[in-house]
Amino acid sequence: MSQKHLKEAFISNLNGTSLLEISLGLSLAPLCLLCRGLLLVLYYLHHGKPLSSRKCSLLLDFLVLVSPLLFSCTVLSPIIVFMPTIIAAFCAGIFSKIYSQRKLVTRVPFQQVLTDFQETYLDPEYIPAITVFRVYVNVLTSISILAVDFPQYPRRYAKAETYGTGVMDLGVGAFIFGNALVCPEVRRKSCVTQRKLSSLARQFFSVWPLIFLGVGRLLSVKSIEYHEHTSEYGVHWNFFFTLAFVRLAASLLLTIFPKNKSWIVAINLTVLYQLALNTTSLKMFVLHGSNGRDTRAGFLNANREGLLSLFGYLAIYMASVQVGLCLQKHRSSVKGWIEAVCFLLLTVLVLFIFLQVSQAYADPVSRRMANLSYCIWVVAHCLTFFICFVVTDLMLVFTKLLVKGSSVPCCWNIIKPPNSIGKYETEAVPMGGEGKLSHVCLISAINKNQLLFFLLANVMTGTVNILIDTIHSKTASTLCILHLYMFFNCLIMYILHARNIVLKFW
Repeated sequence: MSQKHLKEAFISNLNGTSLLEISLGLSLAPLCLLCRGLLLVLYYLHHGKPLSSRKCSLLLDFLVLVSPLLFSCTVLSPIIVFMPTIIAAFCAGIFSKIYSQRKLVTRVPFQQVLTDFQETYLDPEYIPAITVFRVYVNVLTSISILAVDFPQYPRRYAKAETYGTGVMDLGVGAFIFGNALVCPEVRRKSCVTQRKLSSLARQFFSVWPLIFLGVGRLLSVKSIEYHEHTSEYGVHWNFFFTLAFVRLAASLLLTIFPKNKSWIVAINLTVLYQLALNTTSLKMFVLHGSNGRDTRAGFLNANREGLLSLFGYLAIYMASVQVGLCLQKHRSSVKGWIEAVCFLLLTVLVLFIFLQVSQAYADPVSRRMANLSYCIWVVAHCLTFFICFVVTDLMLVFTKLLVKGSSVPCCWNIIKPPNSIGKYETEAVPMGGEGKLSHVCLISAINKNQLLFFLLANVMTGTVNILIDTIHSKTASTLCILHLYMFFNCLIMYILHARNIVLKFW
């Protein structure tokens, strides 16, 4: 068997893992973010000033925000169940140290701190959890696309062949979810018909980089005979094409239907698509081709997975637009966001109930078809992931209230309440995602050039696979390669951010 076929077999015919293991794995990123924030507050408490060294900041961010995720999906995957507990205990220890060592002038009764916390006003113009969610989806995807080619990456985390829930199966849908949260239709306050039409024209123009990258990936993969998982999207299709066509189709739908009814469009899309899969020969066509023998003759047969899964991904996008609109509602206080978290948790609970019903009576989760169960699963898990980041931000806001003057990049700004001067003596210095500390934050750096980061990760993944026999790599070599690969990608983003360079020309 050639090296190409050996690598293709290595990532094929897999069945995924459990929903519980995926949930435990997703909890690590918010815990790492919390740990980073607490360490920065503790540093301020001891030194009386924020961490200002760029080299130290980059090293801290990489070691705390990225490195634990690399270990969790390789050598520490057998004990993934215990990792959230270990990191949470470490965070609790840091918080306990902060609480016990805060200055006497800021010491107030704990009950009073809680009351002040609930009444604290937050910057309504910036929701850091959205930024962090999108960045971490990008980071986790970048880790997985290379790590999956090494034997230390558990096969159960890779994409499932037909049915199943692998970690990488979720990543595809999460990318769509994250893009919809910040789409123009969500960010725009008002939109008349003329503006809708002009917005649609702009959307058609804005997707050309994705199509260009899709064509570039197609040509490069075919020219060097790079290994590929054909049943993932097909022979010619790839994820860049999916991103482009989903965005175009969603923009068209949002010019026809009211954007605040996008959830209805999402439900109709995915239910009708599932009915078509179950009541016609469409499912057999997706899984086995028009002749039932997995033919790839003709463009439709060759790319049936990529083309037909567009319906499911479009439904995820439309549902995510509704989530984005919900998040953009004016909430200026901690109490308002606590209520929002409770509402989102209730939504997640309902979605997981529907997921169980869908898997029992319609179809198990299938990323290959992007069926009803897959759409529900992606939205439910993405909402859970997002809620974890919101809770993390609220915990960091509480910690900043304990230590006056402390600041954490990519965390909520604490602002003065309306018509009030000097009401809260424990108020922290405003310092958010775009504040003075943004130049020493890896999250802000990746956020400014997300598409470039993803493209660079794809290029580096291909380079590593060409130069190295990944399948037979030893554990020590694997960990070194993955760390160097991620550090190089992060370093490039960090340098661009430090020089205020945004490589976006469309």
